[in-house]
Amino acid sequence: MPETEKLQGVHRFAVATASVTVLLLMAGALVTSNDAADSVPDWPLAYGRIIPPLVGGIRYEFAHRVFAAAVSVLTLVLAVWLARSGARIARKLGWTALGLIIAQALLGALRVLRGHPAVTATMHATLAQIFFVTVVSLALLTSAWWQRDLSLLDDRGSPRLRPLAAVTTAAVFVQLILGAGFRHGAFGILPHLIGFVVVTFLIVWTCRAVRKRFGQVRDLRRWGIMLQAFLGTQVLLGVAAYWAVAQAMQAVQPSLTYVVITVAHVLVGALTLASSVVLTLSCYRLIRPKAVVALRSAMETTRAGGTRPESSRA
Repeated sequence: MPETEKLQGVHRFAVATASVTVLLLMAGALVTSNDAADSVPDWPLAYGRIIPPLVGGIRYEFAHRVFAAAVSVLTLVLAVWLARSGARIARKLGWTALGLIIAQALLGALRVLRGHPAVTATMHATLAQIFFVTVVSLALLTSAWWQRDLSLLDDRGSPRLRPLAAVTTAAVFVQLILGAGFRHGAFGILPHLIGFVVVTFLIVWTCRAVRKRFGQVRDLRRWGIMLQAFLGTQVLLGVAAYWAVAQAMQAVQPSLTYVVITVAHVLVGALTLASSVVLTLSCYRLIRPKAVVALRSAMETTRAGGTRPESSRA
């Protein structure tokens, strides 16, 4: 099989793995939103059975485990496939993804068997985001676009877009940790609200830099637009989620409205992080490093100085 066809196959499989991971994130969010985290007291079996009685919160917890098992198998296949046909960095990321999903399973077991729900649940949610963006990165790195010979761009603006996008991605990740901590009761909402202001500022700044400096570059412009779209959606969902949480305090059990809004808030948060990661990787793929740009500028200045007419030299 030609090398390009191998890469196309592994790329499609990486996309499929990332898509099933989205369903896994949804299943995990449904567990929390339906207060079903303690529905199954044992692991890896459920009430000593492979398939427990699917009643009450057990349905959500068991569905979460089923999707986790499916993603684990897909990740194993992806890691082995990349080891046989992927580039060096993709091979390393493939094994990293496999290590993350194993750690995630062990952390989930710790949550069930040893308790400490606030801490372990927050760690579990955080590791889920790391795994998701790792698989999304693999989907990008194995794409035909990434493998092509692309014309590199000079970024003469300040600050440089590459580090700015990386800082924005880091801020979005921290914000998701703060959100998970609030959702699982590790701390209050104030850190999450402060993080919202910081993340909004950085995303707007980054996308504005993309639009002003590289508005004609489709491969950067589209990811900037997508990141802004997810940010806007997340802001609306955040307001709705705050209202839903306030209403849920008076309810005997979670309402359908509360579940839908909070699960959507978690999912769009993950997609916001994924979009920021893809934009950052695309910047590093398309834009020359600062040192190269500075060297080119110095060479152009020297060349221009060497061609000035004698009358203009003092």
